[in-house]
This record gives sequence, C-alpha cells and structure tokens, in this order.
Amino acid sequence: MSNISPEAVVQSIVNSDAFSKWLGIQVLAIKEGYSKIAMNVRPEMMNGLGVVHGGIAFSFADSAFAFACNNRNQLSLALDTSIQFLKPVHVGDQLTAEAIELHNGKSTGLYLVKIYNQHNHLIALFKGTCFRTAKPVVV
Repeated sequence: MSNISPEAVVQSIVNSDAFSKWLGIQVLAIKEGYSKIAMNVRPEMMNGLGVVHGGIAFSFADSAFAFACNNRNQLSLALDTSIQFLKPVHVGDQLTAEAIELHNGKSTGLYLVKIYNQHNHLIALFKGTCFRTAKPVVV
C-alpha cells in the first residue's frame, strides 16, 4: 500500500497504543506479515486464582496479531479471534509471542500466534482473522 517499512508502521502503532505500553510489550522482530514480541508478567496482571488473567494473555497475543497484520501499512481490523490456554502463567514469567501469517488475501488475512514462556513451553495458541480496509495505517 506504500513504501513505509513494516518496522516503521509498527513503531507508529506502538507510539499510540497505550494498552500495549501498559503491558510492557517489547518488539523483537518485524517483517511483512510477521511479528515477535515479549513482555514480563507483573503482579497486577494476576486473577484471584493466582494465575495470569486470561485477558492479559489474549491482549498480548492480540498485539502480536495486530502488528503482523497491519505492518504492510494497510489498516486491518480483527474479524474473528480465538485463544486456547495450554499452561498457566505466573508472576515473573517472561512471555514471547510470535505471529505468523498463514494467508494474505485482498480483504482478509489469517494469523497464528504462539505464546511461549521463558522455559520455551507453549502456553497459548491464538488464531486471528483480520479484515483489510483500503486505508493506510500511516499516512
């Protein structure tokens, strides 16, 4: 859609994404249709059962998804998402999420996000379908 690099598009998103900043997300790698991010789990992210709130893990994966599906500078919005929680997450865990593009269509995209902890254990799988608009992310 433009000659803006995927890294520049994601940096623009991150600069105005207060929630990803609150999560403490660090961008590790960006390329067309791909993102890899990291974060550390803090005490305020726990639920009343002593594990990370599911919304935190979902939001972390959703950020990786957003960075991957928007980094060609074509505004893309979540159309359908789902997550499967495989292992619990605790305070102090260091998470990494990797979003991989499975399909890049004209009006939709399909992405798989895998979340790992610091022991390289797969803790969640997220699948997201995005709808691609005709608008740029960065003008």
